[in-house]
Amino acid sequence: MIRTKPKNGLQDCVVSLMTRDRSILIKNIYYMLAYAFQCLQPKIYRKIETESFENIYDLFATILSISILTQLKQGLSREYIEKKDILSTLKGKIELRESMNLKMRGDHRLACIFEDLSENHYMNQILKSTALFLIYENSLRKENKDALKKVLLFFSNISSLEISSINWQRLQYNRSNSSYRILMHICYLVLHELLLTTEDGELKLIDFFDDMRMSKLFEKFILEYYKKHYKHYNPASREIKWNTIGFGDLLPKMKSDVMLYDNYSSKKLIIDAKYYERVFQSQYDSDSIRSAHLYQMFSYVKNEDKNNSGLVDGMLLYAKTDEHKFQNMTYNLGGNKIHIKTLDLSKDFSYIQNQLNFIVEEWAKTH
Repeated sequence: MIRTKPKNGLQDCVVSLMTRDRSILIKNIYYMLAYAFQCLQPKIYRKIETESFENIYDLFATILSISILTQLKQGLSREYIEKKDILSTLKGKIELRESMNLKMRGDHRLACIFEDLSENHYMNQILKSTALFLIYENSLRKENKDALKKVLLFFSNISSLEISSINWQRLQYNRSNSSYRILMHICYLVLHELLLTTEDGELKLIDFFDDMRMSKLFEKFILEYYKKHYKHYNPASREIKWNTIGFGDLLPKMKSDVMLYDNYSSKKLIIDAKYYERVFQSQYDSDSIRSAHLYQMFSYVKNEDKNNSGLVDGMLLYAKTDEHKFQNMTYNLGGNKIHIKTLDLSKDFSYIQNQLNFIVEEWAKTH
């Protein structure tokens, strides 16, 4: 977890990225975000691979500077923006009241309202505001500040925004600005997820990597990774129907984080991604698998395997903790296999990829 302390109305992030007793390589956060938002860019990938990051600001600054530079090479998006100006010739439509006031003062110019094609539109303003926010962060490395300042030289005619007033719902994408979708995702993560407006209007940094956010990111990352690399197993987050007779309207919804399906063999693997401090629960000085998690997975598997074919497996996939005694386990419960495994997020991403690939390849060989 990124611990914070007050400073000038904001809170700074401590260098280490820790969630209690679990550590994560900061650059792995980018890979998880990139898969979750489906925006893995080769240039950023190569840069992240060769660089180490001391804090989350350096990570985001690197991503943003490379992304903006790429966009600059393509050209900043331009949009028609309504303007108002006093002109000697008619342009657009006349603003009657002000034009009449001008005439009464002996000024024969016209107050005109017109649309002008400009780079000073909302998305570019968000880009500039995000870059400035990162530049003013004291913990940002000088080379990253310089990289952002360099790209901002091309934003001299673009206004900046009050961060707290940005309306993210206002953003609309089309063919001409589709490349901005990734950029806006990055800005949203920096400005929306790292900032919180208090009741008195003061801006404070929030803990982006608390367990709730990391849990959602972990789930989404696993799903999108398998969507990208194992499409032939139809990965999706699917609802599991209760195997019941009669009305089930009041029964709680069951939805898997990830379900893989082999069209050829009809095998299924249901994965539930868990981001917890500890894999085990302790009771009476004895450790055991978390009962709620196991009951949940057992329910998923048995309701999905309505015909008791044994072709449906379940997996509780935990972000690895420092519980040294933990070992991957497999149980055959009621004719179905349920696996308990961990994914070590403190390793290089290539190692994480190998772990995720091995999970699928091992499952594909069974039955």
